[in-house]
Amino acid sequence: MSKAISQVPFAVNEPVRSYEPGSPEVKSLIDTYKKMWKEQVEIPMVIGGKNITTDEKVNLYSPQDHQHNLGFYHKGTMQHVEDAINAALQAKAKWNALGWEQRAAIFLKAADLIAGPYRDKLNAATMIAQSKNVHQAEIDSACEFIDFLRFNVEFMTEMYAEQPVSDNGIWNRSEYRPLEGFCFAVTPFNFTAISGNLPSCMAMLGNVVVWKPSDKQIYSAHVIMEVFKEAGLPDGVINMVFSDGKATAEKILSHPDFAGLHFTGSTAVFQNMWKMIGDNIHNYKSYPRIVGETGGKDFVMVHPSANAQAVATALVRGAFEYQGQKCSAASRAYVPKSLWSEVKKVMETQLNSIKIGSPEDPSNFVNAVIDQNSFEKCKGYIERAQASNEANVIFGGTCDGQKGWFVHPTVIETSNPKYESMCEEIFGPVLTVYVYEDQAWEETLKLVDETSPYSLTGSIFAQDRYAIDQAYKALENAAGNFYINDKPTGAVVGQQPFGGGRASGTNDKAGSKMNLLRWVSVRSIKETFVSPKDYKYPYLG
Repeated sequence: MSKAISQVPFAVNEPVRSYEPGSPEVKSLIDTYKKMWKEQVEIPMVIGGKNITTDEKVNLYSPQDHQHNLGFYHKGTMQHVEDAINAALQAKAKWNALGWEQRAAIFLKAADLIAGPYRDKLNAATMIAQSKNVHQAEIDSACEFIDFLRFNVEFMTEMYAEQPVSDNGIWNRSEYRPLEGFCFAVTPFNFTAISGNLPSCMAMLGNVVVWKPSDKQIYSAHVIMEVFKEAGLPDGVINMVFSDGKATAEKILSHPDFAGLHFTGSTAVFQNMWKMIGDNIHNYKSYPRIVGETGGKDFVMVHPSANAQAVATALVRGAFEYQGQKCSAASRAYVPKSLWSEVKKVMETQLNSIKIGSPEDPSNFVNAVIDQNSFEKCKGYIERAQASNEANVIFGGTCDGQKGWFVHPTVIETSNPKYESMCEEIFGPVLTVYVYEDQAWEETLKLVDETSPYSLTGSIFAQDRYAIDQAYKALENAAGNFYINDKPTGAVVGQQPFGGGRASGTNDKAGSKMNLLRWVSVRSIKETFVSPKDYKYPYLG
């Protein structure tokens, strides 16, 4: 037990390395990339601290070169999922009994390992298997993940320190217990940091976890587990399985000890899992916590008073960084007719300068989309726009899948504000612009709010403060993260807690104390120092 009230190191955001051409840091990272590219990696599951191999080996390929075999991972069965659940439950008592300072030290060490000796390896794995350029990998798998780990430790101590008031002769306390049972983390391909945060933030608070990463993110997930092991995470606290998604969900969500779901992924999958939980509600020992962040159809709303160059830059960065494969990516824009010509001109100049190719070349701004399914989906939207009398592909439109899954940054201009690519989530480098008449500003605000079922991110560009205030109020429920004169991407841990409502998720704000509160069950403790000896209250005389 602790014999001190410990103060953890003050959390600050990890500095983002610039990777300027010719710098030692970019040379080190690219050398690591090239070395790992030539290797054949074998990735086991991790259950109860043991590396688990199977007879079913699944090959891994890189999005930027889908003929290049990176190695393979071992696919698991439902018996492995059962083993992972049992390993978690067996580890629970000892992990729960460990002092919070000891848990904190493990994840603070993990943050320092990523900041130091594992930085290049984790970034390179993300570049190779998820096709992120040096900057996108750095802000994700290095900086954001480090920030999650360090800030979550600080948030945890703040939460533990929040205590009720006490009256005369009474001491009131709050105890923040882990959930009773085990938790399930389901993580996406597009952010290594999210994949590391979802299981680790639950474990930090004393929970035990079964973690199923996306099969497109297994390489960097493997490195994350290496980091956790070196940081001293006990066996069985986080168990990583590679198994069929639907069958795994059915197995886990029907277990009586299932206590919580931490999810980032598609809306349909999350809704189906929520339904499974509802169908099994009578089986559980407690009501499970459900936290999910799903899709987005994120907007940029432009007022006639906006700066055209700032708008164009926000659209290019917001729509095309990491090939538009961010939940927060700018996907639909509403531009006034008076500004459109200038915005379009600046966009054309910027897009013409963008290089496209493998992350091995740090000068490439755009890389490959994640897989063939994503490639074909983007290609379908582009081809339908090219054939439509309501839309016109004004920039990009090229799709080249010969070597890698490359979709060039594409801008569609539409005359129909409800055209399919204005409404549907694409998750690729496709931006659709609707040009509205300047006098239709208020009407267009309503369009922005009503067009999509999602409510994740959005931004307003204006110099007119009355217009900013009007949009701020009109779009109150249209975005969980709302940006003023900035692109709708790039939330920073501790600065802009991230999450959205409506069909975008439960808005439990990753990167904040709000999220951590979902993974504890509070016990209120009242201690009376001198107990009454007579039942009679004063009113009885």
